[in-house]
Amino acid sequence: MRLKKLNITSQKAMTLIELMLVIAVLGVIVTIAIPSYQNYIDKTNNALAVSQIVTIQSVIERYYLQNQRYPDKLDDIAGSLPDNGVDPWGNKYIYLNIADDWPQSRGPSRKDRNINPINTQYDLYSVGKDGQTKKQVSQKDSLDDVILARDGRFIGLAADF
Repeated sequence: MRLKKLNITSQKAMTLIELMLVIAVLGVIVTIAIPSYQNYIDKTNNALAVSQIVTIQSVIERYYLQNQRYPDKLDDIAGSLPDNGVDPWGNKYIYLNIADDWPQSRGPSRKDRNINPINTQYDLYSVGKDGQTKKQVSQKDSLDDVILARDGRFIGLAADF
């Protein structure tokens, strides 16, 4: 009995059109996936900033209970701050003691869209993803800031305030 030799050289190759189709499909998937992933990263960083602001607020309030005054600057409580007082975007959190430095601090304190101060004790916020901010939280550069407002009754994006 004789065995036949198999001809293995007749493999099918991808045509140029098939290759271009695969690349086009991958391109569509990437253009959908990258913005979704970036949106996920932004939401995660915002949530982390909110969590860190809550922690910093607790440290500030504990300082107040122990000293009967608010700290002059965040450096006074630096050892107790999460990530040494640096937000998820690598910027230092901004703090302004309003209660102990009134009326001088009223000018630089953060304001809402009606130019009313958003806090009476102290301002605490992150300048957000773009690293820019304005005194009025409703201005374009401030919309991505993560703020503590209404003396802690609101903590979140300035755009949501």
